[in-house]
Amino acid sequence: MELTLELPGSPPRSSRVRIGEDILENLPESLSSRWEGSRIFWIWDRAVHALWHPRLREMGWRPSSEDEWILFPASESNKRLSQLEELARRLVRAGADRRSVLVAVGGGVTGDVVGFLASVYMRGIPHCQVPTTLLAQVDSSIGGKTGVDLPEGKNLLGTFHQAHSIWMDIRFLETLPPEEFRQGMAEVIKTAMIGDPSLWEYLESHSEDVRSRRSESLLRVVSSCCRLKARVVEADERESGYRMVLNLGHTVGHALEKTTGYAFRHGDAVAVGMAAAARISLNRGELSMKNLQRLESLCRFWGLPTTLPGGSPPDEILAALSADKKRFLGVNHFVLPRAMGEVTVRSDIALEEVRDVLRAMSSS
Repeated sequence: MELTLELPGSPPRSSRVRIGEDILENLPESLSSRWEGSRIFWIWDRAVHALWHPRLREMGWRPSSEDEWILFPASESNKRLSQLEELARRLVRAGADRRSVLVAVGGGVTGDVVGFLASVYMRGIPHCQVPTTLLAQVDSSIGGKTGVDLPEGKNLLGTFHQAHSIWMDIRFLETLPPEEFRQGMAEVIKTAMIGDPSLWEYLESHSEDVRSRRSESLLRVVSSCCRLKARVVEADERESGYRMVLNLGHTVGHALEKTTGYAFRHGDAVAVGMAAAARISLNRGELSMKNLQRLESLCRFWGLPTTLPGGSPPDEILAALSADKKRFLGVNHFVLPRAMGEVTVRSDIALEEVRDVLRAMSSS
């Protein structure tokens, strides 16, 4: 499958997304052909490189120079300006110039950091994404958001820098640890809840096929998520309005990550955040109890939490909301589900409403 994000501007831009199970074989040749005369620097998640390097060599992959394969110790703790500087200095020492191209191979952390690096290196060079996790394939690799963390909050430094192309081979998901696959499913569930009722029905009726990682199921899930995100990004690239719907579960989720020192994984945090948003919507009479139960049931199937973890006082989470980068003019915007595949963005949620829901979720 192939789709193209058409983005406004002067001149207009586009970002091509390719999805399949035969993407890897000809990828180096495809990129070399497109960027003839440019040096291509591959920045790998070190763990992905260790696992896949033997397989890629069997496919005939060879770097033209060892300088052009850079290994990055991808982790949330390394999603910092210090690591960005180290990577930039590696590029300088390797001779990267303004015509060079970066390729990010890894999960969301790798994609965010390399995208940010490409946006600022010599005032901006092209980059491509090769996402290797479910979370990166269905969400973070598409849309052009880049960033690193500060101690005060997640992704507080970053840019919008669209990838020239995104290459998704679902075979990467075959070797993805179950825990990482589970984290990605939180973003899949979020996408279905935002605007794809047919994907929601598929997740409910084909859960075992997806859990077994059958290729046709993975292609269905990844393609559906990419189509929806592409549609949202085309309509609102810079998150001035409509793109906020993609933040379902992230308002409380990011605050929860911060209060636990990022020990609580992103997918788990988003699942708790979705449950919190659904309960706020229920209390407001906008979501039915049946649909809240469907959401929580699907999360439980994937082992995703829908209550607060122990040691997460609601008041600490509320305090962390004040540092959310999505907060505007002192107001947090909450994405609330109204039905499977329908959400609304609200800026009139009182802190007491959130506190009541969090307290109920901490005692469940």
